[in-house]
Amino acid sequence: MQYRIDFESLAWDSPIRGLRHKVAQHGETRLRLVEYTEEMEPHWCENGHVGCVLAGCLEIEFAAETLAFSPGDGVFIPSGREHRHMGRVLSGPVRVLFVEEVGG
Repeated sequence: MQYRIDFESLAWDSPIRGLRHKVAQHGETRLRLVEYTEEMEPHWCENGHVGCVLAGCLEIEFAAETLAFSPGDGVFIPSGREHRHMGRVLSGPVRVLFVEEVGG
């Protein structure tokens, strides 16, 4: 059992321009350190996210409103089309730590 996650030893992976992450997974739960920069291409996301902003400021556009998030703010976005969202870096880079359930 790995009780401590050493993010410094994990490699960054960059699935899209302006976004990179480090992932540690145990069973169906993963801890993901994500970094967003101003170069992130705008895109709608329907995945759920639960986490905490560690650094930088971002805004997230939803269907009914746009919210700003700063260090210390929690993020709770359920998955699904009705909760789709698009993020934009206001000042960065932005780092967020997410806890995600995978598989199923």
